Amino acid sequence: MLNQLTAAMIHFQTPDLLTGAVESFRSFYPEVHLLIFDNGSKDGSRSVVESLAARHPDVTRTVCSGKNIFHGPAMDWVMRNTESPLVFFLDTDVQVINGGFLEAMAGAFADLTVYGAGRLNTVNKRGFTSASGTRIVLTPYMMIRRNYYLKLPPFEHHGMPTLVNFTVAAEKGYRFEGFPIDDYIRHFGRGTAGKYGYQLGVKGRWSFLMNKLGM
Repeated sequence: MLNQLTAAMIHFQTPDLLTGAVESFRSFYPEVHLLIFDNGSKDGSRSVVESLAARHPDVTRTVCSGKNIFHGPAMDWVMRNTESPLVFFLDTDVQVINGGFLEAMAGAFADLTVYGAGRLNTVNKRGFTSASGTRIVLTPYMMIRRNYYLKLPPFEHHGMPTLVNFTVAAEKGYRFEGFPIDDYIRHFGRGTAGKYGYQLGVKGRWSFLMNKLGM
């Protein structure tokens, strides 16, 4: 099953985090195909990307964007430029602590209604956690069925880049399978975003305010 899967990391100017994430992932999965997408880094970290790839050259691919196209569009690029039936996205601010999760998550896709697998959450129409709304799988460590993705709206530049895609997926009857990924991966939270922000501008601030007002 793992030969049907590509793992992908989107990186922007946090080479220390990327190194830790890749090394911990490779300690359990040295033979899984990994795509590292450098999202326009200007801090010299591309040399780190290439060094990490050189350790497993046969199963590591690197792509260096000329500019920061932001996280959602970078994930969309991966989905459109990867041939694997399944894509596992992993944030860079993580540490993999146990193996076996890729095999278990991939097994869920034997059910053809399953579109994504990972840690589940419910969000409102603006992408904020809510008691009711759209059921989603969290982006830091999620597995997606690629051919279903290509039939849906793309991931976009947004605080919740998967929101529109996942909303339409649910409307089509696709399901998200919950998985206890926290037993396998530590997510430190807001790695790149904590350092550089989401860069959503006025639109992001407006959405945050409207959510606070319950609108």
